[in-house]
Amino acid sequence: MKFSEEIKRRRTFGIVSHPDAGKTTLTEKLLLFGGAIHIAGAVKNNKIKKGATSDFMEIERQRGISVATSVMGFEYEGYKINILDTPGHQDFQEDTFRTLTAVDSVIIVIDAAKGVEPQTEKLMNVCRMRKTPVIVFINKMDRPAQDTFSLLDEIEDQLKIKVRPLSWPINNGPDFKGVYNLYNHSLKLFDPSIQDIEEKVEFKDISSSELENYIGDDAETLREELELVEGVYPEFESKPYLEGELAPVFFGSALYNFGVQELLHTFVEIAPTPQPVQTDERIVKPEEEKLSGFIFKIHANIDPNHRSRIAFLKVCSGTFERNKTYKHVRLGKTLRISSPTTFMASQKEIVDFAYPGDIVGLPDTGNFIIGDTLTEGENIHFKGLPSFSPELFRYIENADPMKSKQLGKGVDQLMDEGVAQLFTSQFNGRKIIGTVGQLQFEVIQFRLEHEYGAKCRFEPIQMYKACWIQSDNHASLEEFKKRKYQKMAKDKRGRDVFMADSQFILQMAQDEFKDISFHFTSEY
Repeated sequence: MKFSEEIKRRRTFGIVSHPDAGKTTLTEKLLLFGGAIHIAGAVKNNKIKKGATSDFMEIERQRGISVATSVMGFEYEGYKINILDTPGHQDFQEDTFRTLTAVDSVIIVIDAAKGVEPQTEKLMNVCRMRKTPVIVFINKMDRPAQDTFSLLDEIEDQLKIKVRPLSWPINNGPDFKGVYNLYNHSLKLFDPSIQDIEEKVEFKDISSSELENYIGDDAETLREELELVEGVYPEFESKPYLEGELAPVFFGSALYNFGVQELLHTFVEIAPTPQPVQTDERIVKPEEEKLSGFIFKIHANIDPNHRSRIAFLKVCSGTFERNKTYKHVRLGKTLRISSPTTFMASQKEIVDFAYPGDIVGLPDTGNFIIGDTLTEGENIHFKGLPSFSPELFRYIENADPMKSKQLGKGVDQLMDEGVAQLFTSQFNGRKIIGTVGQLQFEVIQFRLEHEYGAKCRFEPIQMYKACWIQSDNHASLEEFKKRKYQKMAKDKRGRDVFMADSQFILQMAQDEFKDISFHFTSEY
C-alpha cells in the first residue's frame, strides 16, 4: 500500500470523560467491533470483575479507575484505528492533557443522567485550545436520563460548542426503545437481552406508517422531535467539525453494546486523518518523507515480570522503521530501535513499520523523557507537552533502609512517567513530591511497593506553589537564589524552582524581582 494511502486510513483519537461516565466500557466495545478482543470486562460499581482490557495496572484493577493512558490499535473496515483511553479521574488530568497532544480527534463520553460535569469542561477547554475535532457520545440511555433537548442545550452552553445530533433516542430508562440514525436514515431497536451488533431497519421516509409497527405510539413523538432537530440544529458539515466548531452527537448504551457500532462507523468516515503538527521551528506535515515524532508518555513496568519501561512515540511524519537509526534531538545522539512494539493494552507485538498517526512503543533504559523528539537528523522540538505546577506537596522518605536503591530507582522511573514531579531542596537536600491530586500519592506508594519492592512514607510540608524561574539578568537571578536559598529547589532536569509557601510570599517575590519570570508550567 502506498505511503499516502497508509496516512489516509489512519484514525488516532482519544476517549475522555468525567469519572464513571462509561469511558472504559465504551473503549472495550469499540475494541470488540474491531475484533481486537472477544470478551469485555464488565466494570460495575467501581469494582472490576474481569479486568478491563484497557486498565492493565494492578492498582487500576483494584480501584476500578483508569490512572494511566492506555494505547490500543486495531483494524476496522480498512481503517487503522488507534485509541488512547485516558484517565477520567481529575487527579490524573495531566496525563490526559499530554495525551490530547498525540490525538487528531476526541470522543467525549457524557452520562445521560448527570450531563456535563466539571472534568468534562476542563478537557473540552484543552480540545478548544488545540482546535481538536470532538464527537459527543451520550451514554447510559438505558437508565433514566435528562430531557434530550435540555441535555444538548447544556452541552452547547457549558462546553461552548455547537452540536448536531446524528442519532436520536426514542425514550430513555426502562422505556428506551432505540435510536434513529439521522446520518444514514435507519432505525435501531434496543433489546437488552440481545446485543446484536448488526440489526437495523432502513427508514428513508419516517412519515411512513410502517414506523408504528416498530415503535408503536412513540412514532409520532419521534417524527415531531426529528422535525424540531432539523429546524433547530445546523446541517452536519465536515468543515466546521474538523475545525473544532461543531460536535456531532450520538446516543446509546455502551454497557449493552448499543449505538457503539454506529458511532464507530460514522467516526471512521468523518474523523480527520493525521494532521500537521506545530514545532518550535516549523509545521511538520504527515506527508513528509523523513520521520519525525515525539514522546508523549512513558510507562514503567508495563510488564512487571520484566521490569520493562516503554516510551510512547507519536509518529508525525515519514515512516518509522525497525532497526533504523534515528536522532534523539535532546541528547544529540543516534539510537537504533531493534524491538519497537504496537499495543493492544498490555499485549505487545513487534512492529516493522509505522506511519503518521501510529503510536509506537520504544523500549527505554532511561534515554527518554516526555517531550523528546526523534527525527532523521533535523533539529526540531515539538510543542505543547508541559508539566503543570503541582497543587499538593509532600516530603518522601524511605520506610525501609534496606531498600534505598529500589526506592531511588522507583521514584526516578515514576517521575519520568509524569505520574508526579520530583524536587530536591537546595537547603536540606530532602526530596519533595508534587502532585495535582491526593490520589497520586496513594498510587506512588502502591506502585513503589508492588512494582519495585520499596516502601515509602510521606511527610507534610507547607507549600503553596512551585515556580520555574528564569531571567536574562544573571546578577538578579543569583541575588534571588541567594536571598531565597531556603525555598529553592531543583527539578528532575536540574532547573531552578522557587517553592513559595504562600500566595503572599509569591506575590512579594514577584513584586520585588521584576526582571525574573515566574513560570507555572515547565514548558517555557
